[in-house]
Amino acid sequence: MSYTYDDLAKMIDHSLLNPTLTEADLIAGCKLAVAYNVASVCILPYYVSRCAALLKGSTVKPSTTIGFPHGGHTTAIKLAEAKQALADGCQELDMVVNISQVLSGQWDYVREDIRAVVEVAHAAGQKVKVIFENCYLKDEHKIRLCEICGELNADWVKTSTGYGTGGATHDDLRLMRKHAPAHVQVKAAGGVRDCDGLLAVREIGVTRCGASKTAEILDECRKRLGLSAINVAKGTSAGY
Repeated sequence: MSYTYDDLAKMIDHSLLNPTLTEADLIAGCKLAVAYNVASVCILPYYVSRCAALLKGSTVKPSTTIGFPHGGHTTAIKLAEAKQALADGCQELDMVVNISQVLSGQWDYVREDIRAVVEVAHAAGQKVKVIFENCYLKDEHKIRLCEICGELNADWVKTSTGYGTGGATHDDLRLMRKHAPAHVQVKAAGGVRDCDGLLAVREIGVTRCGASKTAEILDECRKRLGLSAINVAKGTSAGY
């Protein structure tokens, strides 16, 4: 096999964004993320500070959302959200573009909206994923957004919030990988639910996936690699 467990685990942003998750759910999700050694936990914004504390000492990064889920916040509010998240210890920001302005062809507005968040994050030494919400867009919109994100040196372009009418498709991921410059990575969100799905998007060139079924995906990957199971309670592996 041309990959290791860590190669696959570090593709996953463990998603804890459902508004009905309790504090106990968020704590359990952070512990699971550490046990499976994923790339990041994408947590509800109010919980970033606590998430950062729970992840301290691990290689799992705290991440959160900006302008979520519809992107209609003013740029000033997105900037305030970003500054608060960074102050709370966030290392990766997943921001939603202003979908209305994209569909209206107001590209100067869209560019400045993205620029504001990218610049403040990069000044703090942290990274940004720009969410397009492709289910509402035409290919011409997605291509232009890839170009803008390249020009602004965003770190990732991302397909979806997971809360729109559709998630990542292979066609969209191929389009984004084709039109985003090489220095911009691609993230899939919504639709990657098993190990085969993770491997398929990896083949396209995706480096990150938002996932809520992290344990199920990575348990199957570990089985295929002949590795022992993860014991979340202990944060260690145990034999099947």
